[in-house]
Amino acid sequence: MTEEQLVKECISGNATAHKKFYDLFAKKMMGVCLRYTNNPDEAQDVLQDGFIKVFSKLPKFVNKGSLEGWVRRIMVNTALDQYRKNKKYQSDVEIDAVSFKLEQRDFIVETINANDLLKIIQTIPKGYRVVFNLFAIEGYSHKEIAEQLGVTESTSKSQYSRAKKMLRKLLVDNNIVVEGER
Repeated sequence: MTEEQLVKECISGNATAHKKFYDLFAKKMMGVCLRYTNNPDEAQDVLQDGFIKVFSKLPKFVNKGSLEGWVRRIMVNTALDQYRKNKKYQSDVEIDAVSFKLEQRDFIVETINANDLLKIIQTIPKGYRVVFNLFAIEGYSHKEIAEQLGVTESTSKSQYSRAKKMLRKLLVDNNIVVEGER
């Protein structure tokens, strides 16, 4: 069954098609959700909310671009909605109140295991993590991030820079990279 046929079957209410659709994308989208949340349970909640949105918006999918990219965008937006909703309850330290050691080298890690990197990314403050994920992994511009999060473009750039520095320090502290390695 092609993706186009699968979408049509889902829209018509075919439960088997819904299951196939979920199975096709759930694992990849769980990875997306994990990057924006603090733990697997929270990621599972975002994943479920995201799939509810995907299935409700499926009739609006216009076969332009990839179906996976469309689903991913909904998952990212669902994670951002969750972040914004919970932001007022977070007790993260204000980023401007935290100072970090400035380093000029770019942050490049090519040999680290993806699961280890995910665990380390999940330890940085959520504000940094969201901006890092949106910019470095999802490919959003700082202008788009600023619009999504309701912050200035310079705040997005600052949070991204600080996230990189914090990640670099965590990688060095955990003996994953040697200080000065590029």
